[in-house]
Amino acid sequence: MAAKKKTKDEINTGLVAENRRARFDYEILDTLEAGIMLTGTEVKSLRTGKAQITESYASPEGGELWLINAHIPEYLQANQFNHHERRRRKLLVSKRELARLSQEVERGGNTIVPLKLYFNDRGMAKLLIGLAKGRKSHDKRDAQKERDWNREKSRLMKNYS
Repeated sequence: MAAKKKTKDEINTGLVAENRRARFDYEILDTLEAGIMLTGTEVKSLRTGKAQITESYASPEGGELWLINAHIPEYLQANQFNHHERRRRKLLVSKRELARLSQEVERGGNTIVPLKLYFNDRGMAKLLIGLAKGRKSHDKRDAQKERDWNREKSRLMKNYS
């Protein structure tokens, strides 16, 4: 029997945390899906859906990519074997991708920001990271005006159709 394809809503049920502020503060140039090395208690804690990635960032250091300042709360049933909430976590990307990202960060003055933390269809924890360039305050206002206009435009089209 053929495997049943999942709809878009079924795929998004694995979403743990989303950094919506990043799309406002940064202009996302490119996105990349990276694996993340976690301990067992971190995975169990992520399944409860209480993680926060809004103040975190990724940094290439020593030939590896690290997620810094992401908050994954302690798993209450783990007792003494628990993890530290804001520890550095290693991100898993290929050597070619790591070289490209570190070159863009050093040369271009860009930043690597996490956009979404989720479980894929195989149950593996993944992090969607974006190569981003910081926006100035006037750019943020322009983006907000454009977003408001698109929202108003869709309302008008809905009312007249």
